[in-house]
Formats: sequence, C-alpha cells, structure tokens
Amino acid sequence: MKNIAILVLAAGKSSRMNSIKQLEKVNHKTLLEHTLEKIQRIYAFTIFCVLGANADKIKSEVSTSNIQFIENTNFEDGLSSSIVSGIQHFKQNNFNFEAIFILLADQPAIDVAYIEDMLHLFEQHKDKIIASNYGEKLGVPAIFPKKYFSDIFLIKGDKGAKEFINKKKNEIICSTIPTNFLDIDTREDLQRYKNSILK
Repeated sequence: MKNIAILVLAAGKSSRMNSIKQLEKVNHKTLLEHTLEKIQRIYAFTIFCVLGANADKIKSEVSTSNIQFIENTNFEDGLSSSIVSGIQHFKQNNFNFEAIFILLADQPAIDVAYIEDMLHLFEQHKDKIIASNYGEKLGVPAIFPKKYFSDIFLIKGDKGAKEFINKKKNEIICSTIPTNFLDIDTREDLQRYKNSILK
C-alpha cells in the first residue's frame, strides 16, 4: 500500500456553509480530522491533503499527525485544480507512486471498511480504475493507476475526476460494500452527518 498516494481534497472555500467547512467540529474534532483519521486506521504512511481557501488557518487547527499539506493556489478553478496540484507535487518531488487514491474531505461518513475494500480491489486489479458507484453515475473516492496520471492531469473545472471516470466505464471496478456518500455542503448536510454518528 505504500506505493499508493492518498490525496485528500480540502481546498474549497465552502461558500454554501458560510463558515470554514473543513474546521466545523463534530464530537470535538474537525470534519477534516474525521476524514484523515479514518484513512489512518488502515493506511500507515504519509497522507497528502490539498488545501486552498483558508489554508493557513486550517493547518494551524488540524492536529492530525503524518499529514503533508499541498497548497493549491488555483483552488477557485474547482476540484480538478486540486488533483493537478497533487500530481504536480509528486512530480516535483520525484515520488514514484503506482496509483493515486483521491478522496474528498467533505465525505467523512464513508466507512473505513469501504476505503479498505477499495485498496484491496486495487491490489487485485492494478490496471483498473477503482471508483465509487452512485447509482446512475460513478465518482470518487477513486483509485487511478499510474497509466492515467497524464490524462487526469489535463482535467479541468469543478467536476473533478467525475467526468473522466464516467468516460472510462469499461475500465472500472467498484466496491460493492455499502457506505454513506453524504457530501457535506450545507448546514443541513452537517446536521445529517451528526445524526448519522449518533445512531
């Protein structure tokens, strides 16, 4: 697993939340910490986290260890710019990963077992994209083998990797483990997440 780069995207300015979403507290931990610490339960190496809006404040308030922050100065250009920032960082530092596992910081309800299953699927099918099945569409979390790096480096806009994934449906495997894909964009979403933890 050491050869897979975990890239958590947390660069958005969370305009619909009217606060710094990444730092919203749930059970005394920030949303970003919830996401990062879930991954750390099954992944023992450095996790890369892309920040953009409010980067310095987020860095100062997130205490999770073994995280390497990457700053995306073009975060206004959407999710795809964060993916590009991550790949650029790996190139500049001559990191030779065989895959990138892209996750969103605002999906903290995804189960550890689901993340673990995706990693296992990649170990068994290293030439395939391991993506998430939302029903009519596929999306992230997703693992991209190295052969796709140059393609995803060219994606643009706020759809992130979603459009790219949906054009490659015959090259994709999805986990069948059910999980909660709740994407936290609003106060109502945040309350739904809090309620799901209390159940």
